[in-house]
Amino acid sequence: MKISSLKLKAIILYFCANTNPIFLGKVKLMKLFYFLDFMHVKNYGTPVTYDYYVNLEHGPIPSSVKNLVDSVEDDVDNSILADTIAIKGSDNLKIHRVSALREFTESDKKYLSENELDILKKVCLRFQNSNTKEIEEASHKESPWKETKMFDPIPYTLAAKDKDCLVDEETIRLLTSVAL
Repeated sequence: MKISSLKLKAIILYFCANTNPIFLGKVKLMKLFYFLDFMHVKNYGTPVTYDYYVNLEHGPIPSSVKNLVDSVEDDVDNSILADTIAIKGSDNLKIHRVSALREFTESDKKYLSENELDILKKVCLRFQNSNTKEIEEASHKESPWKETKMFDPIPYTLAAKDKDCLVDEETIRLLTSVAL
């Protein structure tokens, strides 16, 4: 992952502020990151987080983001996100609801480019009222998930196989390798 913790926090706060809190659990949050990164790749050739994505049963998962979000529950004293989000599990529900501990502000906005803000807005508009199952199903229709097997890494270049991609595979490969 190649973003600062301040930028990561800004993205999470944006998702919390612009999606229905009833449906925002950890799994949905992971899918929102997937759509942010891969929609950005499809439009501009580069991801936002540069996280390492893995194909799991419930869809693509950004491994570093997942570990950082999990740490809010597992190791709150050492979690870099403990000042940003809270996670409340439920015995009755499978959802681990994510909630912001503060508002997304203009100060947070400065960590995001105009292109990133545009894609964030589009992702939130598309999925603001989607539940986990709906966003999972949407991720399962994407080539990056369909073209990989369970537990395989998901290369950003697979975004080029989707019809809505505006960038060719070679450009994605070149842009993502230069940034690494």
